[in-house]
Amino acid sequence: MGRWRRLQSHPEGGIHWHRTLLNKGPDPLHRRHLIYRPRRGGAGMLYCLVLDCSASMLKQDKLAMAKGLITAWAHQLYTQRAELAVVGFSGQGAYILRPPSRAPLCSDAWVAPIPGGGGSPVGAGLQRAQALMAQVKRRHPDQPIGLWLLTDGRTTQQPPRPDIADFCQVVDFETETIRLGGAQRIARSWQAPCWPVSAFMESG
Repeated sequence: MGRWRRLQSHPEGGIHWHRTLLNKGPDPLHRRHLIYRPRRGGAGMLYCLVLDCSASMLKQDKLAMAKGLITAWAHQLYTQRAELAVVGFSGQGAYILRPPSRAPLCSDAWVAPIPGGGGSPVGAGLQRAQALMAQVKRRHPDQPIGLWLLTDGRTTQQPPRPDIADFCQVVDFETETIRLGGAQRIARSWQAPCWPVSAFMESG
């Protein structure tokens, strides 16, 4: 699958208000103006990935790309001593692919067999992730949690933002010529960044 760029974690450890206000100038404050204080590494953080395994993700090798991305990120998180959880959703419903635990050095054994097919119950996937993150928060209230939704957005659902997560991001796998913009629509409703999958692909 080639090489992947490093996980782009959104450092919402705290807003740097002085720099933010300088950045916005006379304009009304908007999310794009926000400047965050950098978070020190990923140690102790839980990275919750919510993976779309629906039939549309089987087209143009989108699910294969997502698996390659997860494998690369897991290796990166292992070096950071961070924790990883993965929730999948497809025609089979929503299910835990990896419970919260230390990110593994090698992920091929459990990532490669992940199947795909059927519908895209993104709402059920996010509800499962919300419940999983809530369990973690009850045990470790101060542990930061970030959520990444990996989807092509080919769904009519408009799920609410999982409020347990300290921050959310969306990775858009829509590669079709005619784009529906579903992933971007979800990100806008969450006021969250939306990255095209190409942003994580390295050339050469």
